Amino acid sequence: MVTLRGERGARASCVAIGMAGVLALTGCAEGRAAGSGGSGEGVDYGATKEEYQAAFAEVAPIELHTQSPAPKGSITGRNVEEYFNAVTEWSDGKITFEVSYSNAIAPPEEADDALLDGRLDIAQVLPIYEPSEYPANAALVESSFVSDQSVVVGALQSNAWPLEVAFDTPEIPREFEDAGMKLMMPSYNSGSNALFCSDERRGLDALKGMQAAAGGHAQSRQVEGLGGAAVSVAYPELFESLQRGVVDCSVSSLTVGVLGGFIEAAPHVVVDPEAGFALAPGAMAMSQSAWDSLPLVAQQLLWDRMDVFMEVNLSGKIWPNIVEASTQVSEAGGAIETFEEDARASINETNAELLDGLRGNEAFDDPDAFADRVQGSSDAWLETIEGELGYTNETDYNGFADWYSADKVDLDPYIAEVFEEILLEHRPS
Repeated sequence: MVTLRGERGARASCVAIGMAGVLALTGCAEGRAAGSGGSGEGVDYGATKEEYQAAFAEVAPIELHTQSPAPKGSITGRNVEEYFNAVTEWSDGKITFEVSYSNAIAPPEEADDALLDGRLDIAQVLPIYEPSEYPANAALVESSFVSDQSVVVGALQSNAWPLEVAFDTPEIPREFEDAGMKLMMPSYNSGSNALFCSDERRGLDALKGMQAAAGGHAQSRQVEGLGGAAVSVAYPELFESLQRGVVDCSVSSLTVGVLGGFIEAAPHVVVDPEAGFALAPGAMAMSQSAWDSLPLVAQQLLWDRMDVFMEVNLSGKIWPNIVEASTQVSEAGGAIETFEEDARASINETNAELLDGLRGNEAFDDPDAFADRVQGSSDAWLETIEGELGYTNETDYNGFADWYSADKVDLDPYIAEVFEEILLEHRPS
């Protein structure tokens, strides 16, 4: 539960675009969500760290209870750890976090319950685990196959357009509000999902009859469209299941492959930029009661420093894990390749059916508009990232480890664009 010690006050200063640009999840315009404005005075968009720290001078110390999905210091938990550190630094130590690691407070499927009952104040929530409770959010997750799946452009595009669709679709934040949560980051992912197999399987003849671990309706349909059978395998059991041949393949991100340690058992990997699997994005949310208890300047800082979360999710998690995964794949005698043409056509046919199926989704008042929004936003952000911002794929997944370094991709223009075009409008005020 959130702990406020001493007298609360607030004069603040908004997050600067600096660093990686402000990929906060909001904006300086009028906040639209219920409870978006806290007590005290707020600050203008673009304030420096020093201005923010000065604004916290009269704010009482605040402690927030949270958790990381990974062990302390892990690449996979780096996005949340650096976000928490940035908030503490920019608040001049007034906001601190009591962090439990490796989902010690609640497993991912129970994080929403932990926010509601006070065990957590801020957490990563995965609506795909409870599609009946979050049908609109689940539909957004299931539509993620429309994303470009390439190593650089795809990572940028797939972490941008779902934010736009989420904020432009009232049913999506409303599901969080109805569950007692403040939706902060509607969607972020760990990179493109790949097909990891114990043997090379790129064409329909080889894929026919495979048993593949998959999660969610869309992934299951995609596996079935390739002639396989989708099965449910708990994450901790993936390595043993692949090693023993209980399953032939798994639909997972390269990040999960590294975390799960199963690449050596399934080093034959398919990631096809033109035929994508549905992704497995999560969301960042806060207990609505904890959020409402904060002064405005604290709300703005938590919102604005999401730029750090998004920047590190890309440069500190997705891309380093691709480097590590490609290295492990090579050492295990495998490769990261694309589908053969018949399998690519089959995936795309299934994806077209899934997209058309969104038009009958009863989670939305206007499902046709939602389906159009998904495709339109995905296309528009691909054009923005390639055409306007000039990002390119200079290599594929196999060559990424040799090409990539921490300073290889300048994320500042991308993050500034996402913040200003999508998130700024929703900034607490």
